[in-house]
Formats: sequence, structure tokens, C-alpha cells
Amino acid sequence: MDKCEKFIGKITEFLDQIAGLAILAVMLLTVANILLRVTVGTPILGTYEYIGFLTVIIIGLALAHCAFQNGHIAVEFIMDKFPEKARLPIDFFTHLLSVIFLALASFHIALYARSMVLTGVVSPTTQTPFYPFVYLAALGLAALCAVLLVRMLKITQKVKTHE
Repeated sequence: MDKCEKFIGKITEFLDQIAGLAILAVMLLTVANILLRVTVGTPILGTYEYIGFLTVIIIGLALAHCAFQNGHIAVEFIMDKFPEKARLPIDFFTHLLSVIFLALASFHIALYARSMVLTGVVSPTTQTPFYPFVYLAALGLAALCAVLLVRMLKITQKVKTHE
């Protein structure tokens, strides 16, 4: 289990590093666009679209690592009042629902990206295909699903030790 968790951690860290590079690209693109607009009078064509694409990369690929580090906000004030023996099944059930939802969402987003490949959907200004970014969003959700699946398995181990 620890090897699996470490492997998932390395994958999410790699995806998070890509998201960090995308943040850097957004910053550089924004600054370059402003400087070119002010100095030369000509902005970079499609800046709005590129920043939108990069934002998909940032959010989609950073989610899993944030979850891996327990960085998401969790409202546990009600759950803290229950004994751990009662909390574990509830945690398992919520993780199970989350895994099912994220697996389905990732799968259907990948199907949507496939349909974009087949129809040739591109952005209006730069004619950049949408599908690579939609596939990256599906990948990010799949990685988040994997993180929650590992957590769910750890909860199962805790339940077995409490019996």
C-alpha cells in the first residue's frame, strides 16, 4: 500500500509541477501582452484563449496533488463529534461516492474530448484544438480519483484493525 501511495504521490507531484509551469506561462504571457500593447501598440493575438487553456492545465492538474497533501478545505466539525469507529464507515462511503463520481466524470470528459477530435473543434481566434486541454482535465480528475481510491483503501485497513 505504501508503494502505491508513493507512486500516486510522485504522479500528482509531477502533474502539479506542470501546473506550476502553466502558472508561470500565464504570468509571462500576461506581462508580454501588456508590454507589447503599451510599447508597440499590438497585443498578442489570442491571449485570452491561451490564458483560458493554461487555466485548464493549472486547475485540472493541481487538484490531485492538493488532495494528496490534504490541502482541500474540509468541514469536519460535525464528524469530529462522532467516535472514530462511527467516522470510518462514513469516510469510506463518502470516498466511495467521490471515487465513483470522479471516475465517471473523467471517463465522460475523455469521451467528450474524443468527440472534439472527431469534429475538429478549435478556438475561434488562434484555431487551437480544444481536445488536448479537455484530455488534460480528464487526466487531472483521474489522478484525483486515484488519490481518493488510495485513501479509501487506507480507511478499509483502519476499519479492519478496529474490528
